[in-house]
Amino acid sequence: MNLSPAARFALRAALALGLVVIYLPLAVVLLNSFNADRTFAWPPTGLTTRWWGVAWRSAGLREALWTSVQAGLGATAIALVLGTMAAFAVQRYRFFGRQTVSLLLVLPIALPGIVTGIALNNAFRAVLEPFGVGLGLFTVIVGHATFCVVTVHNNVLARLRRTGTSLEEASADLGADPFTTFRLVTFPMMRSALLAGGLLSFALSFDEIIVTTFTAGAGVRTLPIWIFENLFRPNQAPVVNVVAAALILLSVVPIWLAQRLSGTASAH
Repeated sequence: MNLSPAARFALRAALALGLVVIYLPLAVVLLNSFNADRTFAWPPTGLTTRWWGVAWRSAGLREALWTSVQAGLGATAIALVLGTMAAFAVQRYRFFGRQTVSLLLVLPIALPGIVTGIALNNAFRAVLEPFGVGLGLFTVIVGHATFCVVTVHNNVLARLRRTGTSLEEASADLGADPFTTFRLVTFPMMRSALLAGGLLSFALSFDEIIVTTFTAGAGVRTLPIWIFENLFRPNQAPVVNVVAAALILLSVVPIWLAQRLSGTASAH
């Protein structure tokens, strides 16, 4: 499509404006994590790494971080198993209600988080509490897995659609049993899709706060909840900025890796 110089300039200006709107607030957070002023006077009166040391020594922060890691790993493990199985069922088999299954898998991530959180809270209280199981880390993991499944499902489903079944059929013709075919043919083809889906699932779980609020019991505090609770405490504001800055830097890694893996797979 040929565009006039004026149209190209307008598109570039719109792109630049969009990037500024997105990344300028993040840059301010990064800068404020080194702001020597506790009240974050602007422009900064000086720069310091003091708040990073304070954040590192915070026992509550480390505990919340470990809880988020546990929840993320647990939800990602569940999502990898269920999302992969669902993708195989939807892509490789024809059955009544196949499209409905795909819709039901996508629905939890499309619904507002507060709706999912309320529904899960009611379900856990009705199903688990009669057996003496209350809200806690387990319910947080299950709650996160409900919307993490879709990331794995979509990645694996896209890979299965691209690769087809010809290599698996050739493996079977050569005498390989289903397990050997999966181990030597199917799994290597979808390995990068699984890794990309797992990275995105962990990032989604690690960042979740709304569903966590409704599924976490007393004493269970993930990092996003810790940030929200300390956001308006004057003595904790500098530490919150440090944590936010660290999360911005750390979040780039899984997203970049997932994009690279998906791009490499598409090229092949």
